[in-house]
Amino acid sequence: MAEQTKYVLDEADLPTQWYNVIPDLPEPPPPPLHPGTREPVGPEDLAPLFPQALIDQEVTTDRYVDIPEEVRDVYRLWRPSPLFRARRLERALGTPARIYYKYEGVSPVGSHKPNTAVPQAFYNAQEGVTRLTTETGAGQWGSALAFACAQYGLECEVWQVRASYDQKPYRKLMMETYGATVHPSPSELTESGRAILKDHPDSTGSLGIAISEAVEQAAQDPDTRYALGSVLNHVLLHQTIIGEEALKQFELAGDTPDVLVGCTGGGSNFGGLAFPFLREKLAGRMDPVIRAVEPAACPSLTRGKYAYDFGDTAGLTPLLKMHTLGHEFIPDPIHAGGLRYHGMSPLISHIYELGLIEAIAIGQQECFSAGVRFARSEGIIPAPEPTHALAACIQEALRCKEIGEEKVILTALCGHAHLDLPAYGAYLAGDMVDNELSEATLEASLATLP
Repeated sequence: MAEQTKYVLDEADLPTQWYNVIPDLPEPPPPPLHPGTREPVGPEDLAPLFPQALIDQEVTTDRYVDIPEEVRDVYRLWRPSPLFRARRLERALGTPARIYYKYEGVSPVGSHKPNTAVPQAFYNAQEGVTRLTTETGAGQWGSALAFACAQYGLECEVWQVRASYDQKPYRKLMMETYGATVHPSPSELTESGRAILKDHPDSTGSLGIAISEAVEQAAQDPDTRYALGSVLNHVLLHQTIIGEEALKQFELAGDTPDVLVGCTGGGSNFGGLAFPFLREKLAGRMDPVIRAVEPAACPSLTRGKYAYDFGDTAGLTPLLKMHTLGHEFIPDPIHAGGLRYHGMSPLISHIYELGLIEAIAIGQQECFSAGVRFARSEGIIPAPEPTHALAACIQEALRCKEIGEEKVILTALCGHAHLDLPAYGAYLAGDMVDNELSEATLEASLATLP
């Protein structure tokens, strides 16, 4: 009898609620502040950018939030997503560890991002919004929002970080196929974009700049709102469907994770997997080590400062208490475009400060080596972002091999690389380099904190 490697839930097992971790934390996270008054932000301050339903979710103290049936209906196109045991990778590594991965690449756009794009589009459509603006790095989020807007008849306008816009032309085509309009960022279409181009005409862009452009456009039109693919509480809330499903699948597997690993840029994929397991840990029902993995070129958790900072480059957003490299930080154009953000989710930053999770940073060459190793054993070519988590999984599995320990390792394979193959081409050709953030660059960027 063949060993089981895939754990699939029935459609009837699709979660009916998202999980809000805040009520279970020892203390609540610090509030966002108004950039002018430095007072805590109220719902009226967020109303020009978000529909009321999402504002309510951003500040809710409810432990669970019901998922609308209209959202679950779209989720059923790909959810519940499968949990795999990576037996072939285990054999290739010669490790006694048991490695599991929750695979989000089965979604229509090939990543975890529609888990929040769909509800965000739904709530905006419910409140009469006709257009959404957003930013995107690698294009996963922009593709997801374009797909979600198509489901509910909304226009979608996307500012894509110039480095990724040039590296990943098929992402732009995917967004346009779903009906979105896509601009490289920085652009000449906004004041914030023009200001950057005036001083840096060859700018490769950043998520912070792209956010400024999208927010600026949304704030000028009463029929337009802004959608964010990571960082904020309501985004991480929606992503917890990943971890809720994974808990049920571990029951099927008869196993419990000892180590949970996730790649971390703004924090939505990591929080989506980790928060339901953190709930179980805080309740004393399990005790996994929870490890965030970020790129060495953009290490906000491991080298950033925990401070109030703007979520965007132009300073249009509220001030968020988070681990940050400084809102004017421009990361090197590494291939994991989805991890090139100057800050970390305030909620994950707070949980890190509480000592409930740990964090490491890894260079991109080691990450792509792990991606190739995974592809040649498990068959799925991972997106550049989750190669960071896979590299950390392999590190842990090899430690288990050295000491003969049978740990259970879980990660979220948050997307495939079908549209990121040029990055693998660079790695396989030997053209990829590791971009280490210098202390001088970091100090100069942190000096810009408000």
